[in-house]
Amino acid sequence: MTIVADTYTYVVGVDTHAATHHYAVIETRTGAVLADAEFPTHTKALLRAADWIARRTGEHTDGDLARVLISIEGTRSYGAQLAMLLAQSGYRVVDAPSPKRERGSAKNDQIDAVIAARGSLHKHTDQLADARAGQTSATLQVLLTARNAMTNERTRAINALNALLRVHDLGIDARRKVDRTTIASITRWRTRKNDTALHTIARAEAIRLATRILALDEEAKSNEAALLQIVKTTAPTLLDLTGVGPVNAAIVLTAWSHPGRIRNEASFAKLAGVCPLEISSGRRHEHRLNRTGDRQLNRALHSIAKTRMQFDPTTRDYVARRTAQSLTKPRIRRCLKRYIARELYRHLAQATT
Repeated sequence: MTIVADTYTYVVGVDTHAATHHYAVIETRTGAVLADAEFPTHTKALLRAADWIARRTGEHTDGDLARVLISIEGTRSYGAQLAMLLAQSGYRVVDAPSPKRERGSAKNDQIDAVIAARGSLHKHTDQLADARAGQTSATLQVLLTARNAMTNERTRAINALNALLRVHDLGIDARRKVDRTTIASITRWRTRKNDTALHTIARAEAIRLATRILALDEEAKSNEAALLQIVKTTAPTLLDLTGVGPVNAAIVLTAWSHPGRIRNEASFAKLAGVCPLEISSGRRHEHRLNRTGDRQLNRALHSIAKTRMQFDPTTRDYVARRTAQSLTKPRIRRCLKRYIARELYRHLAQATT
């Protein structure tokens, strides 16, 4: 494996913010700062920044974009538009490594841009975190973010409705959480003439919460249908895998992004946070789970593993065999998540080529 300093001529570090981005061009051979500049974040300024990068790096690369690496902080937030623009221009764009600062050191945008560039110099080229690219991945990400917002709002509404019904006697048995049938019946409530002002307001609030919960259910169904349509267009056979529904498939495809972003099976496992790390010491030989990476992808693998442990005969046999070997359920689930990551990687590598 080769490192960035031996592969690229320049690394451009970018410190991103809402209003401005700061850029620093580093020569990989010496680590010297050749140029730095700050540009606003509107579209015209991003195009000017791209031209500035091309001018500063083109002198010794003859315009070969493959010899320039772009290391951006926040490729999924403030730097998302810049990352997409530079990736479409032909540059390799990666997430900047987490900055390491010495205690008592100074900090400003120019220093942060330099750190974003220099932090990649010693990295192996196949261990860089390539930024996600493509309209499909971006579209899925928008839908998944919206779905998370819907799910969180629905949970808050249900909790508020349960609390309301337990505090005020509105004719509902609130010893257990309300189900969909009860919620639907609450939306059909009418005003009572003999109710006190407190009960009138409490009933109105219960109706509002119940109505909102049902509306969120319909929005979630529409969201899932949109996810399903994109998944069927992009990688329809992914849905044939046990435990992989539209939402989990969309999360996996968003993490995958495009062919070439994840270079091998081990990288995909590391991205998902399911690769083992050795923690042996003395006569004790042990591994623990690597808890870094994409937590949404890890959650999707966790959901797939739980579904298979309940309904897939082959997985149930595996669980029984490993249980007989004195492994706990969490450890068995961790093993399954690693196997699922391997299966998904091989499937995606074939389906998207």
